[in-house]
Amino acid sequence: MKYFIEEQSGKTAYMQLYEQLRADIVKKVYPYGKKLPSKRLLAEEAGISVITVEHAYGILCDEGYAEARQRSGYFVIYKESDFWSSADTVIPAPAPRRTVQHSDFEFPYSLLAKTMRRVLLDYGEELLAKSPNHGCAELRLAISSYLDRSLGIRADARQIIIGSGAEYLYSLIVQLLGNDRIYAIENPSYEKIRRVYKAHGAECDPLKLGQDGIKSSELSRTAATVLHITPFNSFPSGITASVSKRMEYLRFIKERNGYIIEDNYDSELTVSRKNEDTVFSLSKDGSVIYLNTFSKTIAPSMRVGYMVLPEALLSEFEKKLGFYSCTVPVLEQYVLAELISSGDFERHINRVRRMRRKNG
Repeated sequence: MKYFIEEQSGKTAYMQLYEQLRADIVKKVYPYGKKLPSKRLLAEEAGISVITVEHAYGILCDEGYAEARQRSGYFVIYKESDFWSSADTVIPAPAPRRTVQHSDFEFPYSLLAKTMRRVLLDYGEELLAKSPNHGCAELRLAISSYLDRSLGIRADARQIIIGSGAEYLYSLIVQLLGNDRIYAIENPSYEKIRRVYKAHGAECDPLKLGQDGIKSSELSRTAATVLHITPFNSFPSGITASVSKRMEYLRFIKERNGYIIEDNYDSELTVSRKNEDTVFSLSKDGSVIYLNTFSKTIAPSMRVGYMVLPEALLSEFEKKLGFYSCTVPVLEQYVLAELISSGDFERHINRVRRMRRKNG
């Protein structure tokens, strides 16, 4: 074999490999029915990860050059007659796809595609039905079980609300808690947090960060009764709040009789062998709303998030916002439920964490 990756080419590794393999298939280096090299062999030769090879093979399968056969590998299904109308006339090639920048830390495309196909076959016309307002029961149950075993968050499925990403959930939270409160946010923080709250008429108070979270002096001076925190790897500072600081947040909000919004984006991908303790799991009085998404752990295009409400807020949420329809397509919800329930989601997270520890 002769496959190699040029680091300075401007193309992702998986696209370079895909183009080289496609060229060999078209030139009949690998004729119809021939088995393609194993993922591990290609990865070793090209100096890339097996996940990168899976991306390349996934595109070959999507475009009809190859197919994956269970426990056997990848085989060529390209026939020249399928791509040519006669000896002299070429069917125009489709416009090139927009190049998407991927990393080896993203969820394997081939596994995601396989899960989607299985869900389409298993659920059929059920996927055309309207989602329950708070999200499909299968996904909420899967998330409830996952949070319990991986993060120590014990929450019933009825406490979990599904929505199309963090920004949508921020808007639900400010409608639930009210815009007549002051919302304290980290300074610096993800800009859209402030913009969503202000768009709903709420006042924001930015609190300066220290080395392990919001400075105690800032907490003392604010009149806020809602505290929005990103305790793990806060963006853009990268600061992670210590356990002592998380307990300080809980004491602060208890004194104010208010609520903490724990935005735990990216937390599962810690290099630590143990997940960080969530503020939700440390709380004993039901003052924390936990929020997370799948855009980092699966893919940026997966615009699905969820929040976990404390028991005390469930009836208020139902009264104020229970009429809202779920904004996530049923297909995506069932796919996520299958990924979580099958263990594929956690296996991916564990694999990424091992790779980050190794590369770090």
